[in-house]
Amino acid sequence: MSEKKEPSILQGFKAFLMRGNVVDLAVAVVIGAAFTNIVNAVVKGIINPVVGAIGTKNLDHYSSCLSSSCKGEEGIQILWGSVLGATLSFVITAAVVYFLMVLPMAKYLARQEARRKAKEGTQEIIEVTELEVLKEIRDALVAQRGSGHDRR
Repeated sequence: MSEKKEPSILQGFKAFLMRGNVVDLAVAVVIGAAFTNIVNAVVKGIINPVVGAIGTKNLDHYSSCLSSSCKGEEGIQILWGSVLGATLSFVITAAVVYFLMVLPMAKYLARQEARRKAKEGTQEIIEVTELEVLKEIRDALVAQRGSGHDRR
C-alpha cells in the first residue's frame, strides 16, 4: 500500500508562483509604479499650475486654522490642500486607467465575444442544414424502397 506524499514546501511555492494571478498581479504592480510617475508629472506640470493661477502653485500650502492663532507649526491646522492634491491625483489616475486601458479592452473583448458567437451561430446553421439534408435523403431512400416493393 503506497502512501500519498504531501507536496514539499518548495513545490507548493513553485505552484503558487506559477499561478496566472500572481504573475498578473506582479505585472500590474510594476506598471502601476511606473504609471504613478506619469500621473505625478501631470499633476505637478498641469494641474498645480492651473490651480496656481487661482492661488498658490503648491497645493500643500492650502490650509485652514482651527485655533485662534496659527503661526508656523503652532495651532491646529487642517491641511486640505494636501487632500485636494491627493484627490486630484486619484481622479486623474482613475480617468486615465479607465479611458486608456479598461474601456478599450472591454470594447475589444466584446468584439471578440461577438465574433465567437457569430461563428458558433454559423456552425449551428450549417449543422442544422446538414441534418435536414440527411433527413431528406433518408426519406427519399425510404420512399424509393417503399415504391420498389409495391412494384414487385
